[in-house]
Amino acid sequence: MNVLPPEIADDMRRARRLEWWTLGGMASVIAVMYFAMGSSQAMKTAFIEDLLSLVPAITFLIAARLEPRPPTREYRFGFVSVNSLAFLASAVVLTVLGSLLLFDGVSALAKGEHPTIGPIELFGQVIWLGWVMIAALAYSVIIPVVLGRLKLPIARRLRDKVLHTDADMQKADWQTGLAGIVGVLGVGLGFWWADAAAAAVISFSILHDGLRNIRIAAAELLDSVPRELDSAAMAAEASRLQQRLEAMFPGGEVRLRESGRYILANVYGVHPPEDLPTLASLMGDDPPWRLAQLSFTPPNCARSNEA
Repeated sequence: MNVLPPEIADDMRRARRLEWWTLGGMASVIAVMYFAMGSSQAMKTAFIEDLLSLVPAITFLIAARLEPRPPTREYRFGFVSVNSLAFLASAVVLTVLGSLLLFDGVSALAKGEHPTIGPIELFGQVIWLGWVMIAALAYSVIIPVVLGRLKLPIARRLRDKVLHTDADMQKADWQTGLAGIVGVLGVGLGFWWADAAAAAVISFSILHDGLRNIRIAAAELLDSVPRELDSAAMAAEASRLQQRLEAMFPGGEVRLRESGRYILANVYGVHPPEDLPTLASLMGDDPPWRLAQLSFTPPNCARSNEA
């Protein structure tokens, strides 16, 4: 598992390249948003959300560098699980910041704060600051839309939860931009609550994604069955693998877990056959690299779960 399967090596190179593009592209968005932010609550929330979008990209690049490293004296099984740890870290950051931003937006609504967006002088012309904010928000929509669409199919092929979280984050980025535009226009039309309401909606979306990802990451670290990238449901290829193993070893209990992007299978309560099937043959039409290990626990070695 410490050598990246050749079937996904090209996709990993593309993913790393996309993440470097993300850091550069989102840095430009953050700079534009900072200079156009003003006193708008929605703009402030969108700015922080754009800052937050750097976290999954950074954690992916770190995990991608550590994952292929060989085992060491301290880490006998290598660093495959660093992907799971990076996924949990991204989810925790997402949840904490979503909570803080939601509290900030709801507090502004409760206090009845009336944001003001006044005129500014730009290139010798006096214009409404709201148009500058809207232009910055529109720019913040374009880059995440493009990057998110490029990342999602690669994340699915790699079965990479961190990259998938990053693609989700890009979706949140452009949705944040659109909500921010609505909020700024609302303030300009006299609806003082539109700005804080837009900020609260954006924050709730961030919090929801963070909590969902924490559940999936915690389940993986606790050796639950392999999950789909975007839900707590059992992964389809894992379900098919379990059915094949149960048909092949009817007297055993099939146990599956996930380590990073790989499935580890154990058939509990049976002796290993003399003619072991290949891992690729067990995966059928599913990606063969996904199954990294098949082990057996004979009856005389199996400990009873009843104590």
